Amino acid sequence: MRKFLVVLDDSRECLNAMRFAALRAARTHGGVQILSVIPPEEFKYWTGVADLMRAEARERIEAHFEVFAKWMRSGHGVEPELVIREGEPVTEILAQIKDDPQIGVLVLGAGTDKSGPGKLVTHLSRASGTLPIPITIVPGEMSKERLEAIT
Repeated sequence: MRKFLVVLDDSRECLNAMRFAALRAARTHGGVQILSVIPPEEFKYWTGVADLMRAEARERIEAHFEVFAKWMRSGHGVEPELVIREGEPVTEILAQIKDDPQIGVLVLGAGTDKSGPGKLVTHLSRASGTLPIPITIVPGEMSKERLEAIT
């Protein structure tokens, strides 16, 4: 089964990337893998404090994931899979693509502010010529209705 890999973060554009991945997976009988990356700078404290912060970060991610998972299950019949990795986001995204040969498409949401589409979109689109899978970049301002029409 082909999986759509989508990154879960705190960005507004993440919502459109989730929608696109769920809609495409439902229409193509694929799967959705949701990846959340915990950056290493969150754990620059003593071991005990770092362990507590790591556990809290995982709890936040799992709660955030469950909101999207319920929507995907009930609205689209898609059972998403959660993967949590620790490290630099771009490095961990590339590692996840390498580690899971069922991933067929990386779905990213593009930001709409003046600073550009976002760090992930900028970096990964520059490297797209050497990636083993295609990238779909979903505009952050695209309406839900338009997303449904094109998927």
